Amino acid sequence: MYVPSHFAPDDEAVQQLLARHGAADLVTCGPDGPEATLLPFVHDPAENVLLGHLARNNDHWTRMDGQRGLVILRGPDSYVSPSWYASKAEHGRVVPTWNYVTAHVRGTVTVHDDVDWLDGVVRRLTDLHEAGRAAPWRVDDAPERFYRGQLRAVVGVEVRIERIDAKFKLSQNRPAADVDGVVAGLRADEDTAGADAVAAHRS
Repeated sequence: MYVPSHFAPDDEAVQQLLARHGAADLVTCGPDGPEATLLPFVHDPAENVLLGHLARNNDHWTRMDGQRGLVILRGPDSYVSPSWYASKAEHGRVVPTWNYVTAHVRGTVTVHDDVDWLDGVVRRLTDLHEAGRAAPWRVDDAPERFYRGQLRAVVGVEVRIERIDAKFKLSQNRPAADVDGVVAGLRADEDTAGADAVAAHRS
């Protein structure tokens, strides 16, 4: 990944992305070339792994065990109009661009076909994404027989993290007045996540 120094996040920002992301693309190379599946992951920093699951009927899992994988995580991304820059009125030498947050996580993939292992991951994923809701759903809200049947319909995936390349391209290379314009423009477009990301990472 090409990461100019002004778009390189610190370790804390990367850890926050790992902790708060939703689904991500898991890419591996099979006999017919690259394969990708979008699936939910939870980050376990103590074990330095990403844990998730995919449908058993998705036969991608039959070709990924022991393979090197690439997990592509994404944060907010936004079109940036040059009309938002104060620089446009000053000299006009501005062009459109795209802001985004991403991390490429590389590591070895292990497939888990064990119901108890899957139960642990599903509970962690559920607790992560139900946190903060007024009435959070819990795994134990479902009938046990039904829930165990659902577990048998998925396969677990573990990616042991070996390398992370991250890029937070959020207008850090623009003058302060241009950054102000980007934040205001994104808010006017009701892109709250994009605006908040730019505001949080301004130089």
